[in-house]
Amino acid sequence: MASAQDTNGDGTDLVLVEEYGFTRILALNRPRQLNALSFPMIMRLLKLFVAYEGDPKVKLLIMKGNGRAFCAGGDVAAVAHSITEGHWTFGANFFRNEFTLNYIIATYSKPQVSILHSIVMGGGAGVSIHGKFRVATEKTVFAMPETALGLFPDIGASYFLSRLPGFFGEYVGLTGVRLDGPEMLACGLATHFVPSMKLALLEESLTRVDTSDPNVICAIIDQFSQQAPVKESSAYNRLDLIEKCFSKRTVEEILSALEQEAENGAIEWITAAIQSLKKASPISLKISLRSIREGRLQGLDQCLIREYRMCCHVLRKEVSKDFFEGCRAILVDKDRNPKWEPSRLDLIDDKMVDRYFSKVDDWEDLKLPTRRGSAAASISKL
Repeated sequence: MASAQDTNGDGTDLVLVEEYGFTRILALNRPRQLNALSFPMIMRLLKLFVAYEGDPKVKLLIMKGNGRAFCAGGDVAAVAHSITEGHWTFGANFFRNEFTLNYIIATYSKPQVSILHSIVMGGGAGVSIHGKFRVATEKTVFAMPETALGLFPDIGASYFLSRLPGFFGEYVGLTGVRLDGPEMLACGLATHFVPSMKLALLEESLTRVDTSDPNVICAIIDQFSQQAPVKESSAYNRLDLIEKCFSKRTVEEILSALEQEAENGAIEWITAAIQSLKKASPISLKISLRSIREGRLQGLDQCLIREYRMCCHVLRKEVSKDFFEGCRAILVDKDRNPKWEPSRLDLIDDKMVDRYFSKVDDWEDLKLPTRRGSAAASISKL
């Protein structure tokens, strides 16, 4: 029987499980919070993934969200509140288990199909993008908005963002831009595009499989998928400009390059990118850029271990309290007017950035479980 913390206020489970032959459907069920991952949800998913991997009666997992979102992220407001009330280690344990779940999904021996209908942000990307198949729709909205919260793209994002075409990952990770389904498909974050009206038929077909062969699963999804042209105004159509600006060595140089392009003519996505960078936490921008750049040369396991260190330093407020100020301004008071400290990019030196990447004093690094598969191989089309 589920405990009170594993259920919503109405007594329903936070993660619903449906069994169909050899298929299991896991539905994130916290719709009022847009399925933001709470600590009990993460622990429930960990338990299910571990159990199903060793169960010969389970050959395919489908993950989706109930309500208006797939998953709007991790419940960072609860993490910030817990630290205000008590000690930073609650947040550290939250991220430790979340990152372990991300790694298990990336190295899973059985295929996972994630139905990315509607909102997919932050931690929602962590429980889906690392899986084998990611199905976007015309209603999908993807973003990694962490720099606006005083955080950085975590959950292994420095791995998958750094493997997007050119420097598109730097653009997505630094600005927090929202991508639609066609853009996700084009850049490789999604493996398929299926119109929402066909999702029920797709699910029904997937519930009848009796194999873990990814080629068979892919063929089934292919029956319902279609090409999805990227809209003309998308920044993805200007990867040349993305590379020209976001390949720069520093955030200051990136911002300067964008402003120079804006002087040549107002392109909507460039103007929006400049505004996003100027509103974001300066320290978050600095550590995010370095994280993605380091991710280009690291495996997923190395990225998660490094990102865990970074999270711990954020929670300990050693250099900046921007994460807590961002949660206050965006999620709690909702005045959308955070007071960042340091307040400007030029007030941040290399030593301050280096601190986030150093080993945490008196705290153990993330230790990932030994897995049979290769994490890199699981990010199938990036």
